[in-house]
Amino acid sequence: MSFSRRNFLIATGVAAAAAPVLSACGSSDSGSSSQDKVPTVSGSKTQTIPVGTKADSTGPAPEVKGAVKGGTIYSLDQFDMDHLDPAQIYTSTEGAITVPILRGLTGYKIDEKGGCTLVGDAATDAGTMKDGGKTWSFTMKDGLKWEDGSDITMDDVRHSFERLFATFVTEGPRYVQQWLVGGDKYKGPYGGKHLASIEIDGSTVTFRLSEARADFNFTLAMRGYSLVPKKHDTKEKYDKRPYACGPYKIESRQVGKAMTFVRNEHWDPKTDSIRNAYPDKIVFQFGFQALAATDRYIADKGNDQYAMSIYNEVAPERIQQVLTNAKLKQRVLTEIDTVTYYWPINTTRIKDVKVRQAINYAWPLQQLQTIRGGAATSEVATTIFSPVTPGYTRFDLYDKTKKPGGDPVKAKALLKEAGKSGQKLVIAYQQSDNSVKQAVAIKNALEAAGFTVVNQQLDKSTFYTQVGKIDNGYDLMAAGWSPDWPNGYSVFYPCWDGHNIGNGRSNYAQLNDTGVNKAIEATSTIANTQAANKAWGAVDRQIMELAACVPDYHSIRNWMHGSKVGNVVYDSGNTCIALCKLYAMS
Repeated sequence: MSFSRRNFLIATGVAAAAAPVLSACGSSDSGSSSQDKVPTVSGSKTQTIPVGTKADSTGPAPEVKGAVKGGTIYSLDQFDMDHLDPAQIYTSTEGAITVPILRGLTGYKIDEKGGCTLVGDAATDAGTMKDGGKTWSFTMKDGLKWEDGSDITMDDVRHSFERLFATFVTEGPRYVQQWLVGGDKYKGPYGGKHLASIEIDGSTVTFRLSEARADFNFTLAMRGYSLVPKKHDTKEKYDKRPYACGPYKIESRQVGKAMTFVRNEHWDPKTDSIRNAYPDKIVFQFGFQALAATDRYIADKGNDQYAMSIYNEVAPERIQQVLTNAKLKQRVLTEIDTVTYYWPINTTRIKDVKVRQAINYAWPLQQLQTIRGGAATSEVATTIFSPVTPGYTRFDLYDKTKKPGGDPVKAKALLKEAGKSGQKLVIAYQQSDNSVKQAVAIKNALEAAGFTVVNQQLDKSTFYTQVGKIDNGYDLMAAGWSPDWPNGYSVFYPCWDGHNIGNGRSNYAQLNDTGVNKAIEATSTIANTQAANKAWGAVDRQIMELAACVPDYHSIRNWMHGSKVGNVVYDSGNTCIALCKLYAMS
């Protein structure tokens, strides 16, 4: 698919990958990363995100060397955001674009080399754990204010988490709702009732969980758990215009066309160890396909000199031109991502495992990689886990390493064996020029293997809302996932556990296998990290034996930008360009 549900939450804490040939630098000249060789995902190192101290959590954020204040940064991107209400945010683009306006209890602090540390954001530190992880407390910083100058209160903090249970919240992460004691019966705050497991005492909020979660502070770094003011909570309407407590606020928005951030004069940098705020404005411009955006970056004229992209990468048609030109390459940020893109197979519609296996054997991985721009953009996948994620175990159940172009003969034989020759497949993919090309290649490969294929093109900005419906009418759909934080649980529970099936949920395959469910539950309780990682690798294999999806590729990001955008660095906690580290060169 074109973008991952989690890779850009957005959203979100993940293991950061740093290939030996990569160096994200924040120089005053270009602020870009560069490399002498094409990086490989499997050749990159796996890192975990450390937890910082109270001192690390104390603002202001370190100044960016050479940065100047003022000016405007622009974006050239394909699509607007489906959601801006934090409770509904569960894509990385939505998470990335809201870092400048939303704050949570914890977050990710980016260092000058692009590495990150979990720190307190609105909280004074990354939290205090008791009872082995069943109790977590966070003390709020002084001086936190909303965009109208009013104080962020403890009622606001409690309300931010209680509203997660409202019936209109259909997207977004479900971890906190699942773990809070009494959450299974709570209906939200709008009837006037509080959830007893969220306790307020002075400036401290305490969460009481039904299970031990030593990683709860990482969970709260997700943009989906950002703060919402009780007084200004407009419920469903909040999705279009959230209230800011970060360095910027929304000045204007034309849905589908543009959105402008301006300074929030009530943000105090002394309270924020994460965000800098150099530009006076950030103007997000939507409706630009990757090729059009890349050509404008190459031309580098006018306001485009001050432009970058959250989503758009170098277009496949321009990869060779850009990456082999030393001058242009200076304006490309290349990073290994933790995302794996895959195609979930709707197991409630395609029930025969042999048919699902046939789809895997027929899949044209090599052709799709070529369409995306070759090895400089991606590495073909045989697993759900990315090689840079803790717990990754290498295996290849469907001979993709030997036959990356697919094996239509093997696929056709399996279809015949299952008595399903001519099986109809309805495939949903995202609306973009490159996706169309890939959809044609997939259709041709599957039809050569004996399937009958119907391709359905869906609007990119609402794609996940549409495929997230239980009765969506699709057999396969484009998807992708980065860990929500450095843990296999944040990959396998949301996407593959039968308890997470429902409208707006991310188990797109609607897999509800007793063995997989038990394995996820058992592995989540393993305290030893090494043993847990090994067990998560086994869960990966177990799901692939059921052929519940087709792994497609692990991503290598190539973001291009204008020549006057300074300090373009990677936010490995949110898997995106670090918007609050950019500046406009004078």
